[in-house]
Amino acid sequence: MSDNLARVLTTEPLRPDFTERSGADERRHIEIVSPSTHTRPRVVYALSAVACVGAVIVAQLLLSVGISQGAYEISALRASQVELGRTADSVSEDLIRVSSPQSLAANAEALGMVSNSTPAYLRLSDGAVLGAPTSASGGAAGAASLVPNSLLTGVPLVTQLPAGGQGTSIASGAPAAGTAPAAVTVADGLPSPTTR
Repeated sequence: MSDNLARVLTTEPLRPDFTERSGADERRHIEIVSPSTHTRPRVVYALSAVACVGAVIVAQLLLSVGISQGAYEISALRASQVELGRTADSVSEDLIRVSSPQSLAANAEALGMVSNSTPAYLRLSDGAVLGAPTSASGGAAGAASLVPNSLLTGVPLVTQLPAGGQGTSIASGAPAAGTAPAAVTVADGLPSPTTR
C-alpha cells in the first residue's frame, strides 16, 4: 500500500474561527501589582493550628477516660449482679427448705395444731355427721409418717422469736387447750361466720 493517500497536506487552518493576529495584539497586558501594606501574620495561623490540635488531643483523652470509667462501672455492676443472683438463689433454696411438708408439719404442731386420725365428715344435705368424731390428742401421730428432713436442723420454728422478742406458742384468737368452742345455732341454712 502506498501512503500517498494517508498524507494530505492542507494549507487551511485547522480551526475555521482562527485568524492570524498581529504581534501587537498578542501582547498580554501584565501589570505589576504593588505589595499590600497589610500582611497577615503567620504566627496567628500557627498558634491557632496548634491550639486546635491540642483541643483535639485533650478531647480524645477526656473521651477515653470517660469510656474507661464507664467500663469500670459496667464491670462493678456485673459483679454486683452476679452477687445478687447468688443471694437470690440462696434465698430461694431457703424458701424451698422452709416450705417443705416436714417444716410445715413441725410448725403446725408448734402452734398447737394436730392431725386427727379419726376424721368425721358432715353431709351438707341433711346435716348428718358421718364417722365417730373424737378429739385429737397431741403428739407426733401426724409427723410419724413423714420422713425427717435433714436440711431443717437448726431452723427455728414459727413460734420461736429472736432474742428480745416475746412470743406465744398459741395464737391469741385460739381457745386454750381443754375448752370446747361454743355451740353454733342454725336458724335456716348452713352455719357461717359473720364477716361484716
